[in-house]
Amino acid sequence: MKTKIQTSIIDDEQDGRDYISLLLKNEFPDIQIAFQASNIEEAYIHLSKNTPDIIFLDIQLSDGTAFDLLSKFKEINALIIFITAFEQFAIQAIKNGAVDYLLKPIKRIDFLIAVNKALEIIKKDKTSSGTYQNKISLPTLQGFKLTDIEDIIRCEADSSYTTFYMKDKTKMIVSKTLHDYEGFLSEHNFFRIHHKHLINLTHLKEYIKGKGGQVIMADDSVIDVSVRKKNDFLSKIRYFE
Repeated sequence: MKTKIQTSIIDDEQDGRDYISLLLKNEFPDIQIAFQASNIEEAYIHLSKNTPDIIFLDIQLSDGTAFDLLSKFKEINALIIFITAFEQFAIQAIKNGAVDYLLKPIKRIDFLIAVNKALEIIKKDKTSSGTYQNKISLPTLQGFKLTDIEDIIRCEADSSYTTFYMKDKTKMIVSKTLHDYEGFLSEHNFFRIHHKHLINLTHLKEYIKGKGGQVIMADDSVIDVSVRKKNDFLSKIRYFE
């Protein structure tokens, strides 16, 4: 039985693995480095048999990309912190469930924020009942419906009502305000880009530049980003003009 939080470091550069190891040793001595790998083959063999709590995963590896590695698994029950020198991978990293996204050279403060974010998620999971932690209860006329959070593409406010747009192209209108759901869903990779719109960043396809800009979601809906929310939104996905 695991007693310590375990992490795996997957980076094709020895200097990169050494630097992350040093930061963990100095800042998070209770986290155990269980494994290190420099390529997809080594990482695949390890992850097929082991499930670390946190994975530091470089996007560019010697024999492919991090996304090639992840595509070999139906699901990896680990929190992933992506690392790369290339900003353009930000949206793809988020779509693959990134806890955070670190740019090389890694800054100590960014590293601390990313790891603490992962630790907070682990803490919440351990104190949660577990069965419903990835679901949300939506009221219906007959009672309520338990819905998988990952199936929600976006939420739209309409006065005292909220419309949930689903991955299967259905929608559900509930008699609660968007504000009632914002706090909870924000902990599950949702971001309020406009006073009327809360989006699931996992289903974000594209950002179009503009005064505030627009996003294109997985259901091909085009939604305005408010000017006031633009900088926070771009910072959230680690994308800079």
